[in-house]
Amino acid sequence: MNRLTLTLSGVLLATSALIAPGLAFAQTAPTTQTPAEQVEEQATDVGEIVVLGRYIPEPNRESSEVAAFLTSEDLERTGDSNAAAALTRVTGLSIVEGRFIYVRGLGERYSSALLNGSPLPSPEPLQRVVPLDLFPSSILDGVTVQKTYSPNFPGEFGGGVIDLHTIDAPNEPFFNMKLSLGGNTESTGKESLIYYGSRTDFTGFDDDTRDVPGAIRIAFDQGKQINTANFSAAQLQAMGQSLENAPLRLLQREKTPIDGGVELAGGFSQDTGLGTLGLIAVAGYDNSWRARRGVQQEGQFQGDALEVSSSYDVESNQNDIRLNMLGGLSLKTVDHELKWTNLYVRNTTKEARSAAGPDFDAGGSVIRNDYTEWFVRQLFTSQLAGEHQFMDGALEIDWRAAYAKTSRDAPYESRFQYGVDAAGDYIHNVQGNLISFSELDDDIVSGGVDVAYTLPLSSIREAIISAGVASFDNNREATRHDLQFEAVNGLTDSQRHARVDYLFSDYNINPNTLQLREIAGSNGASAYDAELQVNAAYAMIDAEIIPLVRTTVGVRFEDGQQSVTPRDVFGGASTYKATEIEEQYWLPSLTATWNFAEDQQLRFGASKTIGRPQFRELAPQAYTDPESDRIFIGNPYLVDTELLNLDARYEWYFARQQFITAGVFYKDMDKPVESVIVDVGNQRQQSFLNAPKATIMGAEVEVKKYFEFPDQPMAFIANKRWLVQANYTYSDSEVKVSSGDTVLTLGGAGTPEQASFFIQDGSRLQGQSDHVANLQLGWEDDTARSQATIIVNYVSDRITARGAGISTSREPDFIQDPGVFLDFVYRKDFTVMDRDMGFALELRNLLGTDFDEYQERGAKIRVNNYDLGQSASVSLTARF
Repeated sequence: MNRLTLTLSGVLLATSALIAPGLAFAQTAPTTQTPAEQVEEQATDVGEIVVLGRYIPEPNRESSEVAAFLTSEDLERTGDSNAAAALTRVTGLSIVEGRFIYVRGLGERYSSALLNGSPLPSPEPLQRVVPLDLFPSSILDGVTVQKTYSPNFPGEFGGGVIDLHTIDAPNEPFFNMKLSLGGNTESTGKESLIYYGSRTDFTGFDDDTRDVPGAIRIAFDQGKQINTANFSAAQLQAMGQSLENAPLRLLQREKTPIDGGVELAGGFSQDTGLGTLGLIAVAGYDNSWRARRGVQQEGQFQGDALEVSSSYDVESNQNDIRLNMLGGLSLKTVDHELKWTNLYVRNTTKEARSAAGPDFDAGGSVIRNDYTEWFVRQLFTSQLAGEHQFMDGALEIDWRAAYAKTSRDAPYESRFQYGVDAAGDYIHNVQGNLISFSELDDDIVSGGVDVAYTLPLSSIREAIISAGVASFDNNREATRHDLQFEAVNGLTDSQRHARVDYLFSDYNINPNTLQLREIAGSNGASAYDAELQVNAAYAMIDAEIIPLVRTTVGVRFEDGQQSVTPRDVFGGASTYKATEIEEQYWLPSLTATWNFAEDQQLRFGASKTIGRPQFRELAPQAYTDPESDRIFIGNPYLVDTELLNLDARYEWYFARQQFITAGVFYKDMDKPVESVIVDVGNQRQQSFLNAPKATIMGAEVEVKKYFEFPDQPMAFIANKRWLVQANYTYSDSEVKVSSGDTVLTLGGAGTPEQASFFIQDGSRLQGQSDHVANLQLGWEDDTARSQATIIVNYVSDRITARGAGISTSREPDFIQDPGVFLDFVYRKDFTVMDRDMGFALELRNLLGTDFDEYQERGAKIRVNNYDLGQSASVSLTARF
């Protein structure tokens, strides 16, 4: 299907072309054609000659929405290893925790992530949105970030929708092998914490060392709490002794090795009697280490100023092992295409961590907590999709069906606590030991059909009428069991000074010394089941009814049913009520693109969308985030957020792959979800609530320009194509709280509370940065087959959590200052023995920017602060 539109100059040319033959008719030989036939012929000729926007890239020309497109060339230039890192280069996008993308300052809950158009589940306890660090850039052909809403996408849209496109089968057969090595100044070659684990940990799989012991697994499955009421002393002793001891409890120090990875990719296409059969396969293994040395503090008011009350020196060493496999089959004919895509990703994190310092709750005494952790995140998705054209391409039918499953398994998540004696030596505080087993399974079954019919309006204009249906069913099951050894008769002095694996040896696990028991888990605080069902239908028209103005108008209807049901792992009744949110929405949208000049256009958009609370935000289950060491707990009284979105953008594509864009946006949010710090007894927790209202407005600009200097005498300059690409986003948000506004919190048990106690009127929206900027400076040298890019990324500070309410006042908010990151990427292709090879050098965080999260009123409380270090990696690719 070819789409042809006239520019303003093209309209004048077309008018002249239609009038001129009439003026010259008296001097032309007679013809048997009627005047109407002559006009039609001339119009057809003009339609074949005049073409709009020769420099506008195809995705931008075909989309009527405000959108950004990352191509495979963009991914290769920046050298980012995964989708999350690559998307930070897009205007208005920033990354949080290295995994989640914030679009225009809105948290990940206000955006959706799709893989080839199908929704994905999440293995993260705190998020329903899949973390984008799971997707290595090697499997991606491109990424679409759509910032204005269109009804063919899910209605959960605030910042944008991110659609990841996997690579397809190639036209020519290929096979590549890539080897990489890397390191970090904070980690590589330095002595850091470690624990043994198992012999096969380096593969991302352990050798069953971390399996739940048989007798304990039976108790979990039967819902019998492990304590003296349900089991005999001999049974408790056997259970305690069955737990793995030294390999999973003893912290040691070793020099951290270098990072390494290997990747294989291949594919081919073959003509058959049924069509062109294609195959693509990618497999990768990556093993990296990151050590952290930093500070975690808490503050307390002393008068009107905050003072440090607890301060921990934190040291950790994290080993990440990632495995990924992509396999795809395709069958293509002239009018039809079938694709079957399968993706498996496994990301394993092994971490040893220790935090020591004076603690407010311990009266200022020094406390040390040692942690050993093993987190396994897995994603598997299988999608079957088809694209079909009928009636010479006028009718298109696209369909997709997918199953996706993620899981997060955290066995033997351990904590051991120490105090100090009179001599200043660390001694066991046995009440602080904890061994946890948690599992999370999340799956989505989804499908959809889109039908589009192209209706010609003239020889050069058309209308595309489309409609579709979509459905998905998302189910999650999360369970956590916490075990603790109780000192039955207290500990002797020698036992309190013993090494951790000696203390918890079989010799000391008996009815008189240490006895195993299961804590918490009752009242629905340690397990929940969740489900989200959404059935949707939409219709829209994309037409150029008025010449030069392309308008897309449509509406989506969504029927959503969301539930989170706390479950007592011991079979009792939960004290927390189940959350049921059943809502139906009509979500209209309108966008218009005006091509007022050659290769220039204006876009306008308006839409209504929603944001649903995430499962974990609704579940009243305590969860300790290993990233921040903070305890999170959900709020079953949350409701949906409704958004009004307005956008306008100017685009000028003045040359091939070169452009200037500038835009403004405005969003009005009703009941946005905000994270707040709450005090529960002597413990700080992070929970969630619906703020009354919020607005966010801003502007963004992007420019991409190549420079060439062929007449320069210096070959280094003359042979290169020089790139300057920059983007900047300014956004200003405001949370609005009136005197009569109330909120519903977990602590208030559903009773309305004064909103101003939790949120300050006029404060920024959580997660929103006023300034986000990116700069790329580089060159391409076709003669030397090389490419180099300097990459600068800046994100200004943002609120990570609302400060706790104290009496009638509030603590200051938690602020994170991401700062400036400077990277350098160099690539060069060369030939060895008639074999094409590729070399890459990547240098990251050259400025040594650290992670800085703080509170400040008087003193600066360093809530979470650590050095990220500088990283370097080299890779060699052989192409066969």
